[in-house]
Amino acid sequence: MADTCKYIFVTGGVTSSLGKGIISASLAKLLQARGYSITIQKFDPYINVDPGTLNPYEHGECYVTEDGAETDLDLGHYERFLNSPTSQANNVTTGRIYSNVIDKERRGDYLGKTVQVVPHITNEIKRRVKLLGKTGNFDFVITEIGGTVGDIESLPYIEAVRQLRWELENRAMVIHLTLIPYLRAAGELKTKPTQHSVKELLSSGIQPDVLVCRTEHTLTDDIRRKLALFCNMKIDSVIESIDADTIYDVPILMQKEGLDNVVLRRFELPTNNNPDLKKWKAFLHNLKNPEKEIELCLVGKYVELPDSYKSILEALTHASSDQKTKVNINLIHSENITSKNIDALLKNANAVLVAPGFGERGIEGKIEAVKYAREKKIPFLGICLGMQCAVIEFARNVLGLEDAHSAEFKSSSAHPVIDLMEEQKNISDKGGTMRLGAYECELQNNSPVSKVYGSNTIVERHRHRFEFNNAYLDDFNKGGMTTPGRNPDSELVEIIEIENHPWFIGVQFHPEYKSTVAAPHPLFVNFVAAAANHKKATSK
Repeated sequence: MADTCKYIFVTGGVTSSLGKGIISASLAKLLQARGYSITIQKFDPYINVDPGTLNPYEHGECYVTEDGAETDLDLGHYERFLNSPTSQANNVTTGRIYSNVIDKERRGDYLGKTVQVVPHITNEIKRRVKLLGKTGNFDFVITEIGGTVGDIESLPYIEAVRQLRWELENRAMVIHLTLIPYLRAAGELKTKPTQHSVKELLSSGIQPDVLVCRTEHTLTDDIRRKLALFCNMKIDSVIESIDADTIYDVPILMQKEGLDNVVLRRFELPTNNNPDLKKWKAFLHNLKNPEKEIELCLVGKYVELPDSYKSILEALTHASSDQKTKVNINLIHSENITSKNIDALLKNANAVLVAPGFGERGIEGKIEAVKYAREKKIPFLGICLGMQCAVIEFARNVLGLEDAHSAEFKSSSAHPVIDLMEEQKNISDKGGTMRLGAYECELQNNSPVSKVYGSNTIVERHRHRFEFNNAYLDDFNKGGMTTPGRNPDSELVEIIEIENHPWFIGVQFHPEYKSTVAAPHPLFVNFVAAAANHKKATSK
């Protein structure tokens, strides 16, 4: 199939964390709302093969796609905005690029030639850029280049973009995102950092077509004219990206600035049909005009960096809009929780969510939070490790298995209620023992969770190594913790519930990965509704 799609490259300057992913997703949403088929890919300059082994403090959460790829969290934004799945092809790192090139060299593909950054590394980058366009039947492929122009790590990507600008001719353009800082002492916005950033890009042989300027204050016409003059572009190609109340405002702001029109004119495409954003605006209206309010405690060990739980927080936002309920999220560090202070920390909670994670740190605090929610009849949702903590807590305090634990944290436990499957135990490579990506789960008829989903068969994404130990299955079911969700092939427990509790669900998978603006995840929607009911019942 001929590659006829258009390619949009998004680069960054001045500083990192300006929001290239949100700008990319917002532009994609506007183009999608006009009827175009869009996908977005992220190129990360770090040498890790993927983010799977990175500490969440480094880059926030690791986002998992349907096909089991461990990717950058920006792919979550892409899916949440576009309501369409991504895959391994949508996230590429320098580590993967070099690994592919080295594999080719070892196979003799280069016929003994000296392997160099140019052309071999840049050729591999270009191949990966165009891969989606050739195979996905997309009208547009938006490629976000991680890092900042001028970074040593980003140089091969910038060079590849320069080459593609020539090779693709009128099918490629570059959007450059920069910062216009406000100096309080001078009382004015400063354009010099942006000018230098564009100069850096020009020195690499790339003239940006559009300048998107992050700013705390509105850009005046004088500033726009100045930037257009010094950056070699038309004034309508200087786009203001002012700080927003929520990331979901950004597509609306970009539409007002005419970003989509500038892009379409660049490709000589019609601009007379406006984007259909009725549902998006309805979502925003509900989000900003709640009728109720709840307090939710999220217990985790990475709460200093909320991006570690990005998909969970966004899933709660989607549910908040759906239920017209303001969700006040209190992030509580699990290491700080003890049996003595738990009441003070959680006494105002209308819902408790115990977050996923890896490693033993903070486990006992999570278990205390589970116990509190179970005993106080507070709506509870445990995700992945959060579910496992619920299993451990129930085993200890209800079934009387005092030494119950996960084999991940205590291999000598007399009751490893969480354990590796037998076929996993002799695998030394950590990646080899992981369950990654989408797996099917069958739900028991008329179980509370089947009513939440409105279905008896679901597909959810996984990222974990240890499992519920089925040797204890009868003990739990007799004791009041049911297992209404199982994998149909392996019989592994995917979901636990507690009888005689208003709302207590633990899931081995990650439902947050599938929640989008257009399709809020039913578990989070139902969880927020249960929290609102709890508040109503306890405030009488």
